[in-house]
Amino acid sequence: MRLPSFPTLIRTFYTITNTTRFARSPSTQKALGPLTRGTVLKSMPTIPFLGSLFSSSTKDMTDYPVQKSDDEWRAVLNKAMPPPLVAPPLESNALTYISFLNILLTQPPFPTEQFRILREKGTEPPFTGAYDKHSPSSGTYACAACSAPLYRATHKFKSGCGWPAYFDSIPGAVVRHTDRSFGMARTEITCANCGGHLGHVFKGEGYPTPTDERHCVNSISLNFRGEEVGEGRAQ
Repeated sequence: MRLPSFPTLIRTFYTITNTTRFARSPSTQKALGPLTRGTVLKSMPTIPFLGSLFSSSTKDMTDYPVQKSDDEWRAVLNKAMPPPLVAPPLESNALTYISFLNILLTQPPFPTEQFRILREKGTEPPFTGAYDKHSPSSGTYACAACSAPLYRATHKFKSGCGWPAYFDSIPGAVVRHTDRSFGMARTEITCANCGGHLGHVFKGEGYPTPTDERHCVNSISLNFRGEEVGEGRAQ
């Protein structure tokens, strides 16, 4: 029997320890009883220990140019919810369920994930982000919250860590903070324009890059533009 790959195991573990939302088909609802269409089902509670391992608890007191309330950020980051994912009927064969689980584990995260990651300093699961293996020859990665340019395509390199990696940023685009969550000191990076959480930066890992730094960034915190954008903040 062939064992699932490591990325698949990570995605599966992440899914069962975080909220999963989907609408069940009518036949499934009948089998399960008084569940209504669109019911939000939750899996096992998130394990705090693992959440602390990847997220950041830094309290950011920086006075960023772009200031919004949590409700205003939710409105910006959660503009369009995707259609509900309909589970196959209980009597479906194994291949149908395998196909459904594959979609569930590989589809892009819900837009609400943008608020959790950018404003609550969360982390997307490794090997799932849209820009993990994205390797353009030119262009700019901008903040998904405020559109400020952050990284150039030429800053990106293959690290194999499961998240987009950059050896440098556009000058003045990223702010660094000391993150002491999980009993260790790491360097958190945020957008200098709006304070959106990007990820963490690590130094001295031995990558053959000009800076020997790895900006480990959540894909969901970024938007890619095909054109080169100069320094400065979004208007």
